[in-house]
Amino acid sequence: MGDFNVALVIVAAVVSVVVLFVSLYLLINYQHPDDANQAYFPKLVVVVGLTVAILSILMLPADVANRQACKRAIYNGACHLTLPMKTLWLVVYIVDAVLVFLVIPFAMFYYEGDQDKSVGKRLRTALIWVVASAVVCGLVLGILYAIVGKVDFTVRHLSSSVQTFPNSFAGFSSGQPCISPLTRQCAASTAPANSLTTWSMRATFPEYVVALATIVGSVLFTIFGGVGIACLPLGLIFSFVRRPKAVITRSQYIKEATELGKKARELKKAAEALHQEERSGSKGRKWRKNVKAVEKELLLLEDDVKALEEMYPQGEKAEATWAFTVLGYIGKLIFGVVGLVVSIAWVAHIIIYLLVDPPLSSFLNEIFVKLDSVWGLLGTAAFAFFCFYLLIAVIAGEMMLGLKLVFITIHPMKWGGTLMNSFLFNVGLILLCSISVIQFCATAFAYYAQATAAQEIFGHTLQSLRGIKYLYKYNVFQYGFVALAILTLFYYAIFGWRKRKPTGRFQLSN
Repeated sequence: MGDFNVALVIVAAVVSVVVLFVSLYLLINYQHPDDANQAYFPKLVVVVGLTVAILSILMLPADVANRQACKRAIYNGACHLTLPMKTLWLVVYIVDAVLVFLVIPFAMFYYEGDQDKSVGKRLRTALIWVVASAVVCGLVLGILYAIVGKVDFTVRHLSSSVQTFPNSFAGFSSGQPCISPLTRQCAASTAPANSLTTWSMRATFPEYVVALATIVGSVLFTIFGGVGIACLPLGLIFSFVRRPKAVITRSQYIKEATELGKKARELKKAAEALHQEERSGSKGRKWRKNVKAVEKELLLLEDDVKALEEMYPQGEKAEATWAFTVLGYIGKLIFGVVGLVVSIAWVAHIIIYLLVDPPLSSFLNEIFVKLDSVWGLLGTAAFAFFCFYLLIAVIAGEMMLGLKLVFITIHPMKWGGTLMNSFLFNVGLILLCSISVIQFCATAFAYYAQATAAQEIFGHTLQSLRGIKYLYKYNVFQYGFVALAILTLFYYAIFGWRKRKPTGRFQLSN
């Protein structure tokens, strides 16, 4: 067992370094050219945030592997060189909360500040906003912790009289296991109903911070994740359905390009008018609504330009470009089908394991256990994949709802075209939802992740917190997740196969 523990520590160190390089790779390849060689502090925050988010997801499989390293020991402390998972969980999620509620807002306020102001003024403005937010959050946390920061465990109070220790154990059997003339006198099943009682104790402050952050993340995860679990694979499949079937003629290309050029000039004029309003200080609700409309139309215009370039490839390698376009859509279909299978498996698992009482089957839990029996880390890898898939679904859901709903800001993630404010927003969303993804996975895969530090934090403490436990007792988030997934499925079944019609001339609200 010692060799396995050493290997686990080495793997954890190597994976942490690899994750850091993956975060750097994503930043370099997704960043917008306008942010090259500048905005270094927001970039540092993005790298740290992505690293923490990815490691937090990988910590649950690591927690399971850490438990397996000690599965033949009486308790985890009896093993040497195992990872202190409970401490690591609390450290990671405190860092997560600091990044989400303090560091990322500060970086966004600074990055989005008026470029005409000096660096000192932008820093001061960002700091004022963050300090005000920190004071409000601190007061809310302190008041809530003082009033309801306790956990209530339902326990059964058992007692018995003292008996003389026997000189012989020959009289004990499965039918008579107790020191008593009465059969099964010591069994808890014979205890009266009034033996049930509530054992209350105050939760630690770090655990309470993690719990409240999990609640906020769970609301966002339920909305974005429920929509994303359906729109992620279906979006890829219907993208293949709506793909360009053939290369258009030059005259068609000129006609479409001319229309897009007119649309681009209209958007430029609208953006300049909004910029003038911003400089004059008239930033009311109408202004924000118009900004959202311009952002949406600009995003759709970029998609139209990309689609036009796909339908009429140019240059010496036009045929090769068209061939790669066709292969790209085939790849979307393949990944869409695979994703649809994973999404169906997720929804089915939630229904039959979490919503049905008692569970019909442990389903994915059994699959992971069987995969572990084939090869030690195969089940752990599959487990990590299902957790990561939920996180990707959250981003897909946020993108879809951002295009459909006025009150949700659009922050697209595009290869080689992502501005730092969109990067920071999505990293904050990932960090906030990663806590809920871990809690959700720890609950959904309770059989596979049993006896882990995550189960202790998310399965016992969180679900026993006063005032919060009822959200988990009645599976509010799970029902909401499944309901939104089904509604999104119906939406795609009705509207998903249709091509988006041109919106006509762009108009701002008066």
